[in-house]
Amino acid sequence: MGNTHVDMKLEVVVIPVSDVDRAKRFYGGLGWRLDADFAAGDWRVIQFTPPGSPCSVIFGRNVTAAPPGSAQGLYLIVSDIDAARADLLARGVAVGELFHGAGDGHAGSDEPYLSGTRRLSGPDPRRGSYRSYASFKDPDGNGWLLQEITTRLPGRIDPSDTTFTSSNELAAALRRAATAHGEHEKRTGGKHDENWPDWYADYIVKEQAGKELPV
Repeated sequence: MGNTHVDMKLEVVVIPVSDVDRAKRFYGGLGWRLDADFAAGDWRVIQFTPPGSPCSVIFGRNVTAAPPGSAQGLYLIVSDIDAARADLLARGVAVGELFHGAGDGHAGSDEPYLSGTRRLSGPDPRRGSYRSYASFKDPDGNGWLLQEITTRLPGRIDPSDTTFTSSNELAAALRRAATAHGEHEKRTGGKHDENWPDWYADYIVKEQAGKELPV
């Protein structure tokens, strides 16, 4: 029994809101999929799912005792934070400027997030995976963070699986592979690589698994 593996999939996060219909308009305006809006007597529950996400959010009336706006540090993982921020801005969402952490310095007076309480303006200078952020809040003040992840750390995914949750995520991976392959062709004398599909595939699989990338 000790070696039995039982899947436990996080699929729902409950967020506390004060005005259910206002929250419904806000999250619908993000372009998230409306999965449910059920009501009975003094109870109501609404479920939305962000594009490409296996996890949904639920809010409503009499679904949580948490104070409205008390949910903080809700992370939305994106492969292109500039595109994600631009999309939200176009939808009228007040998204903050891009920021990154202060390296080994984590203590400060900024609003807490994964890398502490120091936020430096702009994306990570080296555009490292996991290191660039932007934040926004819903009408109640529940706090969301965009985090750009382009390459997962080793062990974070099953190395035998390569999956993409949306066409945008796959397109971003292809663009990174194309850029890397351009450098590869330069190193090999500038000649056209007829086996570029194999090279792309190898690059994308290894990138997602956190393995050493081809050169």
